[in-house]
Amino acid sequence: MFWVNTSFAQEVLSDSTSMTGPLSLEKCLQYAYQNNQTLKNAALEQRIAKADVNVTKSDGLPQLNGSVNYDNNYAIQTVFLPAVFFAEDPNEVPADAPPVPVRFGVQHTAFAGVTLSQMLFDGSYFVGLKAARTYSELMQKDFNQSKTDLTEQVTKAYYTVLVNQERQKLINSNFNRLDTLLTETKLMFENGFAEKIDVDRISVQFNNVQAEKNKADRMTEVSYLLLKFQMGMPIEQELALEGQISDIDMNLEMEEEQTFEYSDRIDYAKLQINTELTRLDLKNNRVQYLPSLTANASLGYNAGLDEFSEITNFSDQWFQYGSFGATLNIPIFDGLRKANLIQKNKLQLQQLENQTRLLENSIDLEIVQSRVALQNNLETLESQEKNLALAQDVFNVAKIKYQEGVGSNLEVITAQDDLQAAETNYFSALYDAVIAKVDLDKALGNLLEQ
Repeated sequence: MFWVNTSFAQEVLSDSTSMTGPLSLEKCLQYAYQNNQTLKNAALEQRIAKADVNVTKSDGLPQLNGSVNYDNNYAIQTVFLPAVFFAEDPNEVPADAPPVPVRFGVQHTAFAGVTLSQMLFDGSYFVGLKAARTYSELMQKDFNQSKTDLTEQVTKAYYTVLVNQERQKLINSNFNRLDTLLTETKLMFENGFAEKIDVDRISVQFNNVQAEKNKADRMTEVSYLLLKFQMGMPIEQELALEGQISDIDMNLEMEEEQTFEYSDRIDYAKLQINTELTRLDLKNNRVQYLPSLTANASLGYNAGLDEFSEITNFSDQWFQYGSFGATLNIPIFDGLRKANLIQKNKLQLQQLENQTRLLENSIDLEIVQSRVALQNNLETLESQEKNLALAQDVFNVAKIKYQEGVGSNLEVITAQDDLQAAETNYFSALYDAVIAKVDLDKALGNLLEQ
């Protein structure tokens, strides 16, 4: 066991440390599946459930127990018998003769034996065994639920990093562009071709963009930290990502063509298993009206000695005893306890049926809402992308006009403000679109397949 655990730990460590290069989303998820503590605990719960199945199985196997006992009766109990028992002629014993104290037993007694029992029939056992296996399936679904939640968290954190990186690149481009414009305007001012107010206006814009650049840098750093946390990666470990935000497949028509079954959703599958467990509980309460049968046997030796030194004289001082038989337990009346439990199970099944219908309607609504949200966000993204391109063109034209002396500095500042607003709106729409894509995948129950 030590060798297996050590090998497993080394294997996980090897897998974790081998991912030192830029990671794709698939590699980030692979790392998270190996290192996230919540998922590890869910896997342990699954193994515990399997162990519980084996515990339940053991109740139906033969039960063999041995015991050894020794007693030193240093003060043998005295009993009192009528004097007539000890008289040669009972008729000669007076009626008021006192009883005779007598000690029965020996100082040293011992016994050693084994008992064997085997359950022959117990309806609750077989139902309980099936329930334990069903519960193990529920723990498997819980593990899948934890894995789905982890996939959603890592995917959203991964996309957040990509969006922030794109925002960071664009803000850096704005920063460099304004830095160049500010330098040129200062030269124009020094040569008398621009006014001091022109330099001040661009300086204000430059300071604002610089603040936005610092903010974007910090947001990107925080998004990396969040991704590491979701993956179970040490915060101090270096992490680089590969891939672009444009690599994400945002095809809504493909999502609409996918077939969907309620069983694809983990929460629906868990509800079905809970329903099955309640049915098994109902069956268990019903079979308890049936009798149970158990076979048993025992074999042993006992000894009674006045001298302790004789206790090892097995041939003369130890005597065999044994028995075998069966026990039939027949339930007769329990104060209607089982009847009330059966009624309770029936009501619970009605509740679960109502919950199933409610969950189906909730899933249908969630899928429709997710598709509408993705469609709206994609349309907004397309619109904001066009606005961003237009704002970029307007800024470029305003800058060229200003540099050629046919435009005003104020026109450049206004174009820069519009461009910055368009960039903010674009990245906001981009983030909303990729998050809506993840939400729709989760609603359709195929997030783990992404």
